[in-house]
Amino acid sequence: MQEIWKNLTNGIRQYCRNNGFEDVVLGLSGGLDSAVTAIAAMDALGAENVHALMMYTKNTSSLSLQIARKIASMNKLNFKEINIQPDIDNMEKSLELIMDAPLKNIVRENLQARIRGLILMAESNQDGYLLLACGNKSEIAMGYCTLYGDTCGGLAPIGELYKSQIFELAKWRNEQGQALPMEVIIRAPSAELSANQKDEDTLPPYKVLDKILELYLDRHLSAAEIAAEGYDAVTTEWIIKRYQSQAFKRQQLPPTIKL
Repeated sequence: MQEIWKNLTNGIRQYCRNNGFEDVVLGLSGGLDSAVTAIAAMDALGAENVHALMMYTKNTSSLSLQIARKIASMNKLNFKEINIQPDIDNMEKSLELIMDAPLKNIVRENLQARIRGLILMAESNQDGYLLLACGNKSEIAMGYCTLYGDTCGGLAPIGELYKSQIFELAKWRNEQGQALPMEVIIRAPSAELSANQKDEDTLPPYKVLDKILELYLDRHLSAAEIAAEGYDAVTTEWIIKRYQSQAFKRQQLPPTIKL
């Protein structure tokens, strides 16, 4: 984990230096991915150069708000809280007039991520900060992300790390000096784009998903070979088909750091 963290922080620092950025901005959601990204950026650039925005909606839990505030306070990050629910409500009304129909749930969910992306890109343009995308390799592989929403950014620092690795990385970083509240490490992952949403409502458990992705993407095993390793054949086939169907999203994502 030490080597991964070193490469991660060096990668952020070098990318910023090469592209003329001193500061970074990101959405701090109260989830693990944005938390780890924020702390890696802090270790790379200094807390004074990290700008974190918590953009909450009616679907944002009180726990997420508490965690985001705690991370910013513990580490002295620049921090803003923004209620984006009025913006969402106004845009939904406008879109329903344009569509002349009620909006589908997927439109409503993705709209939240895209309004966040809009605000983050405005902050980037206004103040000259590099926007960091916080997606991990598991989500990227499954297309569990919103194009032009949470995929916005000039760099995706943790995009080469599976979700399972990020849990371990967070624990390791805390052993070096606590930067993350335990709540963010132990909570169930959620995009919070709808009420009581959990990642595992859509995806297999990350321990299973990540192992199958590792066998398929990193060891180049076929579905049959993965099943022969003891993994459920139906789940394996579903993951591979979903990975293949989401190539159009991966083609449009920001660069990652090779770890």
